[in-house]
Amino acid sequence: MIKRYRLFGSQTRVTFCLPRGAPPGTVSVVGCFNGWTPGQHELVARRDGTRTVTVRLGPGRYRFRYLATGGLWFDDESADRVDDQGGVLVL
Repeated sequence: MIKRYRLFGSQTRVTFCLPRGAPPGTVSVVGCFNGWTPGQHELVARRDGTRTVTVRLGPGRYRFRYLATGGLWFDDESADRVDDQGGVLVL
């Protein structure tokens, strides 16, 4: 699930959210906004049973995917668009 909160100015706070154990292990969101660098935006467990990470992004189009322990890549169906190269957010 992806949540968006408009901030003052042109920035948007985007929160990427997954269930705590699905998939198991460490999960990072990687994309063009962080140079596709694993571990830079690692999801953190929350009390409500989810894992989240929040990034601030300006207007634009962003590609992203999730990377889990063991090299498992997967997509978020709540993205604006998903294709064979991953998810797309349009802000």
